[in-house]
Amino acid sequence: MERANEPTGTALELLVHGVGGTTPEKMLDDPRTVRITGDDTAAVFRRAEDVDAEDTPGPPVPGGTPAGNDGPRHPESRTTGNARRDPGHRHTGGARTDGDGRRRPPGSGRTDGHGASPDPIGTPADGGDASPVGIVPAPDDRSREAGGTTGPDAGIAPHKGTVSDQGIAPDDGIAPGEGIAPGEGIAPGEGAVSDRAGRAVPTPARPTRGTGDGAAGRRAAGPVRAVPEAYVWCNLTSGNGARALWLFLLPFMVVNLAHWMRPASRGRRRTVRCYGLLVRLTGLTLTVLLVAAACEVALDLTAWQCAGTDACAARHTWLGFLSPAASHDGWWSSPGRRLALAATVPAALTWLLWYLSRRTWNAYESQQPLDRRPEPDEDTDHTALDRPGFWYGRRLVARLRAAHTAAGLLTVAAALTAPALSHDRAPGGSAVLGTLGLLLAAGHLAAALVVIGVVCRRGRSENRLDRHLDAHLVRRLPLAALALLLLAALHAGWSRPGWQSDGRLPGGTAFGTLALGQGALVVALAVAARTLHATRPDRRSALRGLGGPAVAMLSCALGGVMSGGVCQRVSDWLDGTGSSIPGPPVLLTWQASIIPALLVVVLAICGHLARRAWRLRRAELVTVALDHPGEPEDPARTHRIATTRAIATLTDRAPLLVGATSATTLLLGAGALVGAFTTGRTPDAAARPTVALVHGAAQTSQALGSWLIGFGFILFVTWGRRAYKDAAARRTIGILWDVGTFWPRAAHPFAPPCYAERAVPDLTWRIATWTRATGGRLVLSGHSQGSVLAAAAAWQLPAQVRARIALLTYGCPLERLYGRWFPAHFGPDALGALHRDVDCWRNLYRLTDPIGGPVRLPGDCGPEVDRPPLKDPLSYGRTATHPLPAPILGHSDYQADPAFAEERARLLARLAPALPGPRPEEPAPAQTDSGRSSP
Repeated sequence: MERANEPTGTALELLVHGVGGTTPEKMLDDPRTVRITGDDTAAVFRRAEDVDAEDTPGPPVPGGTPAGNDGPRHPESRTTGNARRDPGHRHTGGARTDGDGRRRPPGSGRTDGHGASPDPIGTPADGGDASPVGIVPAPDDRSREAGGTTGPDAGIAPHKGTVSDQGIAPDDGIAPGEGIAPGEGIAPGEGAVSDRAGRAVPTPARPTRGTGDGAAGRRAAGPVRAVPEAYVWCNLTSGNGARALWLFLLPFMVVNLAHWMRPASRGRRRTVRCYGLLVRLTGLTLTVLLVAAACEVALDLTAWQCAGTDACAARHTWLGFLSPAASHDGWWSSPGRRLALAATVPAALTWLLWYLSRRTWNAYESQQPLDRRPEPDEDTDHTALDRPGFWYGRRLVARLRAAHTAAGLLTVAAALTAPALSHDRAPGGSAVLGTLGLLLAAGHLAAALVVIGVVCRRGRSENRLDRHLDAHLVRRLPLAALALLLLAALHAGWSRPGWQSDGRLPGGTAFGTLALGQGALVVALAVAARTLHATRPDRRSALRGLGGPAVAMLSCALGGVMSGGVCQRVSDWLDGTGSSIPGPPVLLTWQASIIPALLVVVLAICGHLARRAWRLRRAELVTVALDHPGEPEDPARTHRIATTRAIATLTDRAPLLVGATSATTLLLGAGALVGAFTTGRTPDAAARPTVALVHGAAQTSQALGSWLIGFGFILFVTWGRRAYKDAAARRTIGILWDVGTFWPRAAHPFAPPCYAERAVPDLTWRIATWTRATGGRLVLSGHSQGSVLAAAAAWQLPAQVRARIALLTYGCPLERLYGRWFPAHFGPDALGALHRDVDCWRNLYRLTDPIGGPVRLPGDCGPEVDRPPLKDPLSYGRTATHPLPAPILGHSDYQADPAFAEERARLLARLAPALPGPRPEEPAPAQTDSGRSSP
């Protein structure tokens, strides 16, 4: 069929990298790349020769000017207003162009109204809202009825108007042979791309006008070229050296993960809210625990014990002005004034946490997603990730930050008030100061109840963009707590003749109370999780729905180990002989003593998993031989392949390790709590009257536990220091943040920030503005964690835009990790809905990949999405194509497999069906005074 002489079109292929980060040069396989939009933390890149690639418009879009009226250009061939020139990168100069075809001069950036970086990716430059409200991409005329099937290799859903080997299915209204198929409609040398091996891969055709008039005419196939773009987001998690400080926020990050591990449920809305409430309260206890540990170090060990003991103060001359003996009863030597001065340390720590949270809140939570109409609050098969306000937690994080900051300051105030009140209420104390102390304690209690009430409020408004900020609460609650802290410092510093510091600081039962409260919260969380899981059982769900409580228990254990480690090490440093000061509370010593027993259980589980992997390796030896029939056997290579496959399966056994570790921690922690409360002595002292075997075991456990917790603390600090100085180490730690900080900060505001609240709006803005300007379609290609970002971005798009997207995922953890550990958001129903909403979806994985796996959609959808496992290595022995031994790729280099180019070409062909002719242009939707389209 003779093609009309019209301009060729351009399809967009948007690549999103996975964990660990990479460079745009590697993603695009070209040493010359250009940043077309974005900043130094996250940006979109193109090859240099593709910067001015033609974006031929598709059917006109109501409310938008078709691209191409201004000549060939890229709709966003610009840099942001604050972008700088990168070494080796050239910028596209000249006028900056909006997604709707308008131009504006360089440097005319603007903010989003919340102080965010100017010119967010894909933001329309002038006028109106920062989102394409009222913009509806060209309707897709493909039939949604069942069409012809394509067989397992084609991988195209038959109910979506499939592309068969002969062309478009007959239900599309085109005779077989006249439609678009891979390789058809392309003249020799036109529109061809090559894979990494240099083989030509046919690129699908772009529809052009064929026959018929403007109302009923159809577009015939014309050549189309796929222009790849790389979205690089790795600097969001491993950019500058300050990211290393996030290591000390690890317990907060883990408890935040527990919030999103809620089981899938049907109904039970109150139980769902109760689950979130329990996790938020657990996060609040972690903040109090961290500040209490700082109070223990600064107030108890340093100001109260060491400065009040002549021998300890003599060894540390910098404490001389606080020691009554060394300063000859100087003004600062009074116990209350020493405590007031030392309180600046935990107060400064609280301020630092507030500052870091506020700073990252401005950088991440302030990125506004696409503005869409609010959705009803009802249970559907769709995930919450498709709700308009899911990636906009600005209000919630601000409210939680105020509550946690107030909780930290109130903890410091209580640590000041308790010893002063204890002295004043004792015989000989001041009645006036005692009364004032009681009033202060009542004020602390009232403020604490307000904090708990703020945390207990409903967490998130996901059905709409909640732009409201509780300004009075956010400002006044921390200021009220600060005022109470200053009053407590004034009260404690008041002159009290005869007051001396002796023993441990009063109020040492705080750690025991926190441990008891955390245990109760975890048990209640387990009950809520099991109740939810029973309404919609999922056999693939981690720990049968108990993944969230197990991870919450681990976060409490991490907080206890970190706080106990700090206290133990500071105590050992201050008390060189081990006899001059009493040391930290007895409970912290008991908690350190259970670490050796916990390690024994963990090592036993690891041994069991290693044994299972060894047995699976033996079975894989036979499978590997059957996968390569007729080739000369190489026992060493067979063993390497089988071992890699067996080790890759250990990922699926992680729930066993997490569940057993959490249960053991809960039981041993309960035993330590009982031992500390009943005996009031350390394990060594408590077991001294018993038989020699028990005493020896207790003594060994206490010494070994103290050494292990100290070693862990030193290792933690060393790791953080190395990451601060070494970019390579920072990238390694960044892998942890890539997985752990994907979710919004819904449970703890001091957790490391959610990079997806920047990355997902970046991707959705880029996709929406490109489809708006061109009317075209695109392939969203994601590797590893990039596939999770791609799915999250697809869910956030309007339904019309989502239907124009093809998903290509490889090394994809959507089901293997996210589906099992976060079933309420990535369960079978959610992934099935995503498959129905997008145009088509193909997933590639290997048996040697420890992270990626099949999507496992139920029914006939599974083979439509999952391609059979790719061969790894590509060649068992030496061949003409691979004269050297092919490496075992595992989780990396999926593009090196010919199957990648094959699936990519099929998806591009699937996205190029016949299109209807242009419709008469409709007027743009009316806008309100604020520039936002009216509903």
